[in-house]
Amino acid sequence: MPSATSSLRQAIQAAGGSLPFSQFMALALYGDGGFYSGSGRAGRRGDFITSPEVGPLFGAVLARAIDDVWQRCGQPDDFTIVEVGAGPGTLARSIVAASPRCLEKGTYVAVEVSESQRALHPDTVVSAAHMPTTVLNGVIIANELFDNLPFDLWVYDDGWRQSHIIDTPQGFAEVLKSADVPSCLPSRAPHGSRAPAHTEAVHWLQSALHSLTRGALIAIDYCTPTTAEVASMPWREWLRTYAQHERGVHYLKNAGDQDITTQVCIDQLASVREPDAVRSQSQFLQLWGIDELVEEGRREWEKSAAAPTVAAIKMRSRITEAEALLDRSGLGNFTVLQWVNQV
Repeated sequence: MPSATSSLRQAIQAAGGSLPFSQFMALALYGDGGFYSGSGRAGRRGDFITSPEVGPLFGAVLARAIDDVWQRCGQPDDFTIVEVGAGPGTLARSIVAASPRCLEKGTYVAVEVSESQRALHPDTVVSAAHMPTTVLNGVIIANELFDNLPFDLWVYDDGWRQSHIIDTPQGFAEVLKSADVPSCLPSRAPHGSRAPAHTEAVHWLQSALHSLTRGALIAIDYCTPTTAEVASMPWREWLRTYAQHERGVHYLKNAGDQDITTQVCIDQLASVREPDAVRSQSQFLQLWGIDELVEEGRREWEKSAAAPTVAAIKMRSRITEAEALLDRSGLGNFTVLQWVNQV
């Protein structure tokens, strides 16, 4: 397999000398030699920790929320859970292990573009490279998906200009080009301000909502209410890279060896349709009974503390898992967006 750098150089040359940043990001993450095409993944042995990697408690709580949607749909037998950006299947394992009633006759579809990560999916799910075109009754889960979808990068330099990437003897570099300015960008900003235009995320959301007849779409990510707020931030605060559990280097360096991620602007997603609910992750998890599950774990541990079993130790771990998931300076401050169709 060619390296991401060689693939990007060929793509830049084929495009006439430059690529929009969104195409650079797509190839750096998902192209030949890209980060997610190779060894890049979430997990303690991976490059970053997401909520499912904290432990199975996150999936157990999410299973409760999913079962509520199933009940409001009339408890259909053909209910489908579609997780998009499923990675190695960590969240899928936790949700299936929680035994939600909707899966007694329903189906779990784990969608992941990376072949190497699909190979790690459990046998209890349907593993797919592409999202189903139709979901009659179900829930679509997008856990930290939007932040990894390629976005157009805009820079304010006496007006907004679009970032394009060129190849130089010193490495990849940025040039700014005039183009039609997206309406999501503020009319004015300080010189040098940067902002994302979530073109692919918006298209994905439109398609996902169109595919879902009855049910809900639940998206969990690090979000900011408006694009103007993101544009006012130092760009390194919202355009981040990660590798081996540490912040990475500049986004144009080490192509294929680091993740590239962005703060998600809720106003751009709301241009498709206003979410029916917007909560912090801590609020969402408390709504669906994380405290009850933690207390259950505490009781089970106390019953067998004198001669603990593996099952009891797992129940005890809910306490520390909940602390991480509800931490308002970390994962608890993530945003949970929910759209509901005909329920």
